[in-house]
Amino acid sequence: MSSTVKDMLATYPADLGDIDQAKLTRCIEECISCAQACTACADACLSEGMVGDLAKCIRTDMDCADICTATAAVLSRHTGYDANIAAAVVKACAMVCKACGDECGGHADMHEHCRICAEACRACETACKDLLGALG
Repeated sequence: MSSTVKDMLATYPADLGDIDQAKLTRCIEECISCAQACTACADACLSEGMVGDLAKCIRTDMDCADICTATAAVLSRHTGYDANIAAAVVKACAMVCKACGDECGGHADMHEHCRICAEACRACETACKDLLGALG
């Protein structure tokens, strides 16, 4: 199946080296999906009646969305690629996705948006870890 991420990687004029392009593609796509879910979850939390009880969830959602967006951007740039920087960013993304998945997971029984967000965070965390393993 074709995706914009996969198509863009295929058009890169220089050699991408021996990076696992399937894992790279999946990580970028999961980061984009997670950022969207976290942004939507934070917004939905703001509409809940007990918004004060969700302050940590909102903050974690917003941090996760920012880190996932930055990670997708870093992984989409290949000119002057530095594997150490990419690995550090992906590791940070996995860490914040775990934290956000745990936080949203704690509210999943009460808020469907938190359940969906927790799933997106866990999928992104897994994709980040898979890519880290491929980076060596």
